[in-house]
Amino acid sequence: MRILVVDDEAPLAEQIQLALVQQKYTADTALDGEEALDKIFVEPYDLILLDIMLPKIDGFELLHEMRSAKIATPVLMLTGKGGVEDRIKGLDMGADDYLAKPFSMEELLARIRALLRRSNKLVSPVLKTAEIALDPANRTAAKAGQPLELTPKEFSILEFLMYSMNRAVSRVTIAEHVWGDEFDPWTMSNSIDVHIKNLRKKIDDSQGDILHTVRGVGYMIRGEKE
Repeated sequence: MRILVVDDEAPLAEQIQLALVQQKYTADTALDGEEALDKIFVEPYDLILLDIMLPKIDGFELLHEMRSAKIATPVLMLTGKGGVEDRIKGLDMGADDYLAKPFSMEELLARIRALLRRSNKLVSPVLKTAEIALDPANRTAAKAGQPLELTPKEFSILEFLMYSMNRAVSRVTIAEHVWGDEFDPWTMSNSIDVHIKNLRKKIDDSQGDILHTVRGVGYMIRGEKE
């Protein structure tokens, strides 16, 4: 799952991003409201961590723009403002939860898991095809009931392909979704193929029966969503 961290404190944003990546999430950062809004209108995020005090566009205005555009992505507001009025204002404007700074990373991760579980009740919580079962909320995957030990990038690639089942997805699209701002087409041209090769090895799919190569396009998982 993909999470956007919006906070003008660069060290904190990077710390949160690292913690999310270690939990096998894909995480992007934005240091001001304009940058965040640009990303939100382009990329499909599963959750947004949003500070209130931001340059250019503050968190309240950004949240208003999102909800006015019918973007229903869950929002967890992060702020140094601990007042009741700010908390009520954010929730009334469409925020899903609120966490005042300073906070422990453990509590933040717990809040994130709770929000993702809640939002995933609106859709099928587990993606399945053939013998593969993938749980986006808990960041777990299994084949024939046996857990798969996937890296964060491998999990994100498999998750994206299963969400896009029966549709060929280009290497560039996969890279942009999984790597986000880190993706450089000039230096990472072979990175997708390497990750696909490792992923196939872990799901025991050396013949490409599950994860198909579509010549001239990219990759696809073919099957019926259960």
